[in-house]
Amino acid sequence: MKDKALPNLDRERAGVTGPWRAVAFALAIVGVAVLTLTEQAGGVETDARQRFWAAYLVNFGFYLSLSLGALFFVALQHLVRAGWSVGVRRLAELVAANLIWMGLLFLPILFSGRTFLYSWMDPSVVAGDKLLEWKEPYLNVPFFTARAVGYFVVWGLLAWFFLRQSSRQDASGDPALTRRMEKLAPGTLLLFALTVTFAAFDWFMSLEPHWFSTIYGVYYFAGAIVGAVAVLVLLAAAMQAGGWIHGAITVEHYHELGKLLLGFVVFWGYIAFSQYMLIWYANIPEESVWYLARQSGPWLWCSVALLVGNLFVPFLGLLPREVKRRRITLGAWAVWLLVFHWLDLYWLVMPTFSPASLPFGWPEAGCLVGMGCLFAAGIVHLAARRALAPVGDPRMNESLAYENLG
Repeated sequence: MKDKALPNLDRERAGVTGPWRAVAFALAIVGVAVLTLTEQAGGVETDARQRFWAAYLVNFGFYLSLSLGALFFVALQHLVRAGWSVGVRRLAELVAANLIWMGLLFLPILFSGRTFLYSWMDPSVVAGDKLLEWKEPYLNVPFFTARAVGYFVVWGLLAWFFLRQSSRQDASGDPALTRRMEKLAPGTLLLFALTVTFAAFDWFMSLEPHWFSTIYGVYYFAGAIVGAVAVLVLLAAAMQAGGWIHGAITVEHYHELGKLLLGFVVFWGYIAFSQYMLIWYANIPEESVWYLARQSGPWLWCSVALLVGNLFVPFLGLLPREVKRRRITLGAWAVWLLVFHWLDLYWLVMPTFSPASLPFGWPEAGCLVGMGCLFAAGIVHLAARRALAPVGDPRMNESLAYENLG
């Protein structure tokens, strides 16, 4: 293979200049205002309050999954010592570092929303219910709270570690920092697997505490990776369109991100089928009741839409090589998959509270927009005055010279 001239990284090194921290602050104000208005608009009736908190949980789970998927992406690249991904890794580090702020967004659930969401927190519900009494050593408010704090401490520290070490390397170019991140990567992925699994059990599966599935955490993880890679595609395209990233991300990187999207779309479908098939085959009422609600009435169409729109259509759409090598087409599929990833979280949560209808209105839209502003504010704040690519990484030249042969 012939040597090729490597692009200049002056734009990436300069970072996002201008009053972007003021922009982040404005986005945060708008986000808080929209969430507050959404919560107040519902009124004080129990059903309206419950719908707001269910919508809040759907959107919290959606945005949280994007940062968790990005943390997995960063740790995985260090674990396998990947060279191709260095150019896009800073964007993943920024999205992952949003986990520092996501803990703040969980506080309203912890202090206000929990009684509207989790029936097992009501002592009158637990009393006399043998299964819930048996689960009480795990499903109780103090332990639930302690676990939630533990999850965010672990995620926040890990995400900040990778961003801080990588940012320090921008100036020093010290390869010892790369070795330090590589050493932490295996432990990061182990902690990631444990915390994400139990967080999914705690915050989503326990909405229906009589039902359980050991594959539930992997299902949430699969969707998180699809969502995170889709966000990386859109961030890279937006940064390049804005002129902040010029040479660090090439068509080869988009191609690789497209292949990751395709692979994890298939992985999501495999996990979804595995969970459904095992429960359908066993036909145990305590297990099948969860799917029965999602295969009845209007929720049947939501299930069909997920099967078609989150698996079959993107699988066929992402197969062609040229689709993955063009920003516009790959970006369109990234938007498509983010929409269906949100629908997936909606499908996990909402049938518990609204089995006879598909609620979508001001609560759902307000939480989506308000939390989206806060999520964007976190990324903009972290990106301000920071290089948008790991320009000091010893594998940066390998990333710039990478050519996709597949």
